[in-house]
Formats: sequence, C-alpha cells, structure tokens
Amino acid sequence: MRLFICMDDTDNLESKGTGWLVEDACREMTAMGWGRYSQISRHQLFVHPDIPYTSHNSSMVFTADTDVPGEKYIEFLSAYLQRHSAPGSDPGLCVAREPLNGTREALISFGLRAKKEVLTKAEAYALARELGVHLSEHGGTGGGVIGALAGIGLRLWGNDGRFRGWFHLGRDGEVVTADKILAFESVEAIRTPDGATVQDDAPIAISDQLKTICMDGRSTLLVHPADGDGVFRVLAKQELKRY
Repeated sequence: MRLFICMDDTDNLESKGTGWLVEDACREMTAMGWGRYSQISRHQLFVHPDIPYTSHNSSMVFTADTDVPGEKYIEFLSAYLQRHSAPGSDPGLCVAREPLNGTREALISFGLRAKKEVLTKAEAYALARELGVHLSEHGGTGGGVIGALAGIGLRLWGNDGRFRGWFHLGRDGEVVTADKILAFESVEAIRTPDGATVQDDAPIAISDQLKTICMDGRSTLLVHPADGDGVFRVLAKQELKRY
C-alpha cells in the first residue's frame, strides 16, 4: 500500500521549519520498521495578505510504501504534531491512500487552486469528506489543513515542487557525464526546463550543491541547454525558486 502524507504550518519564526519536522518523523517511523519513505517535496502555495503563514506558505509531502494500516500513521503523526509543533503554529495533517482517477483529479484540482486562490478550511474539509481522505488540525487555528490537502494534490500532479535537501557530487564547475549523476539514488532524471531529456554521455557542469525538482513525478535535476562548448549547466539556486 502507498500512502501520501502531508504536513503544513507546524513552525513559527523561531523554530525549525516543517521540513525538519517531517524528516524527523520519517526517521522515527523508519526506526519502528513501518516501511519505506520517499524524498520529501516542498510545494509553494499562494502568498496573499489574507493567508497567514510563517515565511513562505509551503507544505511538505512524502509517500510511504507500507503494510502498516493508514490509521496507525494517522494516530502516530497526530500525536507527533501535538508534541512537536511550534507554539503559535496552525498545523494540519493529510493522509491519503494512493487514489483512483476520480479522487486523484479532484485532489490535483484543489492543489492547483491553492497556488493561485485564497481557499478556506470549510472547502478543504468538505472535499476531504467527499473523497474519504483523512484531514485533521492539531493546534492554533488549524489553517494548515488547507495546505496539507493541497500538498497531496500537487505531489500527485507530479509537476510541482522541489525535493528537500541538497546533495554533493563534486566541486563547483566540475564537469561530469549525466550517467554518473543518474547513478546517485536521489536523481531519477535530468532534463532542461522545457522538459527535453539529456543523453547519458552528455557533459554537465555541476555546482557544489545540487537540488532536484518534481517533473513528471520524478526527482529531476534541471540543466540549461548545452551552449557553444557542448556542456550543459545546472540551474543556479535562485533559478530553482520558481519551482
């Protein structure tokens, strides 16, 4: 069974971000032998004066391949949020089994709306009830349920968000071939921003810190098209902020 799990709005300006909390929860569940967990993806939601948020209004999502019942995950993560969410935060939790087409499309639609509209808790709860998806709040106003439900939809869509963390394969400016990068477990594809694939023997000038985005549901390293010397170059940190 595959579960999609999202937490949102667990932090305040003095605490570590939600990504740290999700990562720590995954470590605890791994230690309990509960299954295998994917990389954590960060999804940017609508920034608007009517939407309270700590710094960026983003939610964190991961998937779990597990034989443990979803109810156990809900029980554990609900208690985890109660214990570890920062004072003044408005945490929300969403847990969904890998959905069928109709449910999938409705979740994706909600996630895409949350990137450009001000949505309400009532809308989020109504959709979760209709689809049979777990959605719960764990402190404060509980406004994080909106981002939690939206994050699931965006991860399902597969063309939104950056994966948490940076990885290191060499020195800044070092040129390596694409196949050597693809041998690294966190990189599933290498593409240009327009979606074009890169051949395995293509030379790529890397940076000392690399980050992947979600494209077609895969952890993808983005590179600029090859210039006059035939070398591809990874997108800079600032360029990745739009994903």
